[in-house]
Amino acid sequence: MKKACLALLATCTPFGQAAVATEPGWTYYGGNQGGTHYSEAAQITQGNVGELAVAWVSRSGDVATYGAAMENSSTQSTPILLPPDAGQSLVYCTPFNRVIALDPGTGKQRWSYDPEIDRRGERAFRCRGVSYAEEQRVAAGSACRHRIFVATQDRRVVAVDAINGKLCDGFGAGGIVNLEPSANHAPGEVSSSAAPVVANGIIVTGSTVVDFVHAKTPRGTVKALDTLTGKLLWEFDPLMGNEDSGSANVWSQMSIDEAHKLVYLPTSAPSPDYYGAHRPGNNLYANSIVALDLESGAVRWHFQHVRHDLWDYDSPAQPILFKWRKNGETVPALVLLTKQGLIFVFNRLTGEPLWEITERPAPPSLIAGEANAATQPRPIAPPPLIDAFLMPEQAWGIASWEKMACADQIAKLNNLGLFTPLSEHLTLMYPGSLGGPNWGGGALLGGSGKLLVNINNLPFTGKLIRTSQIADDKKIKRDHPGAGQRMQVTMQGTPYSVEIGALQSPMGLPCSPPPWGKLVAVDLINGTIDWQVPLGSVHEMGPVKLPFQVNWGTPNLGGGIATAGGLFFIAATMDRQFRAFDSTSGEELWRYQLPVDATATPMTYSYEGRQYVLINAGGHHMFKRGYGDFLYAFALPRGSDQ
Repeated sequence: MKKACLALLATCTPFGQAAVATEPGWTYYGGNQGGTHYSEAAQITQGNVGELAVAWVSRSGDVATYGAAMENSSTQSTPILLPPDAGQSLVYCTPFNRVIALDPGTGKQRWSYDPEIDRRGERAFRCRGVSYAEEQRVAAGSACRHRIFVATQDRRVVAVDAINGKLCDGFGAGGIVNLEPSANHAPGEVSSSAAPVVANGIIVTGSTVVDFVHAKTPRGTVKALDTLTGKLLWEFDPLMGNEDSGSANVWSQMSIDEAHKLVYLPTSAPSPDYYGAHRPGNNLYANSIVALDLESGAVRWHFQHVRHDLWDYDSPAQPILFKWRKNGETVPALVLLTKQGLIFVFNRLTGEPLWEITERPAPPSLIAGEANAATQPRPIAPPPLIDAFLMPEQAWGIASWEKMACADQIAKLNNLGLFTPLSEHLTLMYPGSLGGPNWGGGALLGGSGKLLVNINNLPFTGKLIRTSQIADDKKIKRDHPGAGQRMQVTMQGTPYSVEIGALQSPMGLPCSPPPWGKLVAVDLINGTIDWQVPLGSVHEMGPVKLPFQVNWGTPNLGGGIATAGGLFFIAATMDRQFRAFDSTSGEELWRYQLPVDATATPMTYSYEGRQYVLINAGGHHMFKRGYGDFLYAFALPRGSDQ
């Protein structure tokens, strides 16, 4: 009986009598409000995942509608499954913030809503998800009792009826709240990409800010709105005490502890990213996890994992909430993943570290007027996900001459390990601004305290260049340097521009040993790494595509999910593959080749007795490997699970 209840996710009485079974769903972007990326769905298992096949494919129509604009987009949305009372549709957003509802069994479109965003500016188009809430102040059966919220590229929050996709008239002005009603920002300078978080009648949303083009950028203000009216309830500015900077925004996904009325903000770097002489001090609350009171916006606790950031080490991932069970003690806990490959674990109510945090000396800056922090925090456990040291003798290459060329490059770098500040001399950045972990975050295996996380493992180099030395036609603006590229951006208002790019051999391969992308299993309770395996094949990354896989790992963007069937599903890589791994060993059990790269996080649900796994495949503008508008659903052949 116990096993049957677990498989069906039934609510069982203490005496083993089963109540009405509820099929596992996926109501929130991260699976739940705490972003565990875990599902109790167990129909697909380690034993039968090899039979997984395409159940249906849906196309959003973005390719036909937007054409060449797709080249400046990233398809990153994770659908949610609405509860039966809300219509039980699959709902997701496209990179242009179109909201689409599908039949979960067939993929047939039920409704769509297009906010017709302002598409001016250079910012890449992206939308990671939508949020759902039942509005208790609206009568049952009335319009907009069940609401979908989306935060748009052009800084609006839109509320639509979950049943039919029509705007909720009582929210803001005709269903829309303009978050920047009087701002004098250039189009795309401030945008939104993450799904808002919603609880207790409150919707909270952050922002994405272009944070390295100007010394003083727009503020990274977090805003809370009433879910019924759209009225502004409170604001939180992470850099309220520093008027000469900006950003420190929350571009990644937030988490909510609804029972304790806490919302957790992963904040980013202050502006500009790579030069801080104009923003002295630690720059609180940038590069932090900040716990706010959900109802008032007051700070309950915070922790800053990078002081006076000079490396663009934003807090990239959704904080993960779980129960820490150790030595008979149960503590409500929070996991913070950082780009630098560190894992911090806290009591999420008090901010007390559950693994001791030490102070490590940091190399001083060589730039006049720059006063970077003398120490940076580091947990005693779990161990770092990346070894940030790269010496000439560790140089890698297929041929001996290639290895020697890499060793020579490394020997000439300013290289004192993690947190070496950029200077006018070429400096090792390991990891670079992509991480380590990025916005895909991690997945917890139920209540085990086991964390699975995908990481980038690539070295970059960077240096500061006096702006007067750079011709205007050489100034290039990008979010991050892509594969084989160097990024050069003028940090206007400072004496310097910054140039950053991958550390590569003459053949275009990374100078560090593979794997260049990894999947890592971490035991949070014991503070150890259980296993790690390469993630991704490089067979399509070279000038000539190979007919076989070469599992050296690739750069990866997007995340993965874990299930009660003992599986971890992830795409994210530069090889068009969607994979399933054994979550206990890291063995690859299944893969499927998609038409384009899938840089989104998948989701899973059960519907009418059948478990589905979904992945959004549309490519990423940084990868420059093609684009699309596909949503793939996989399931076992009918009857094969019996």
